Amino acid sequence: MGRTPITSPNAAAVGPYSHAIDDGRSVYLSGQTPIDPDTGGLLEGSVGAQTHQCFDNLFDVLMTAGLSPSDVVQVRVYVTDMGDFAEMNAAYAERFTEPYPARTTIGVASLPLGAQVEIDCVAVRPDA
Repeated sequence: MGRTPITSPNAAAVGPYSHAIDDGRSVYLSGQTPIDPDTGGLLEGSVGAQTHQCFDNLFDVLMTAGLSPSDVVQVRVYVTDMGDFAEMNAAYAERFTEPYPARTTIGVASLPLGAQVEIDCVAVRPDA
């Protein structure tokens, strides 16, 4: 089983890691924070806006891998304030259709660059 790195020109990496690793069957996407690819800076604004930016970045990596949101089977969401759960959840609901991926939401003390949310996911190749 191989480990092929996937790098998207529109997603940022703030450390020594690949945007995703493809093992031939599944693609494991690293967590994306709400970095705006146009400015290279953290998107300011609500947790809903930041959630959408995280998904824009993740879905760009998925497209680079030849996949789409319908191939996602697992999502992990990290938020710095569980009081923002409803707003994050509403933005999340706009990005997937049924059947929704399995999901875990975790409250954390802080995230890189002061982000309010970070999201990672796993996708499975339909032909695998």
